[in-house]
Amino acid sequence: MCRNIRVLHNFEPPATDDEVRAAAVQYVRKVSGSTHPAAVNQEAFDAAVEAVTAATRTLLDALVTKAPPRDREVEAAKAKERAAARYGPR
Repeated sequence: MCRNIRVLHNFEPPATDDEVRAAAVQYVRKVSGSTHPAAVNQEAFDAAVEAVTAATRTLLDALVTKAPPRDREVEAAKAKERAAARYGPR
């Protein structure tokens, strides 16, 4: 999976539409192998992003969990610690 796609489920506050769309764009870029599609493919690329965005929102809205919601700041700090351990302090 693309490293830039982040977990969006079970956060408080819930994932925003912008976050869902950003994940969809990353997914479509990865699958298509193109970060900026040619003009001839732009319509197909945009349609795919919209479809993946809708599917992702449907999934997130339907998921159920008993776990307490995660805190974005705590998760960001954990990610920063993992990066520091992996790549060294920045």
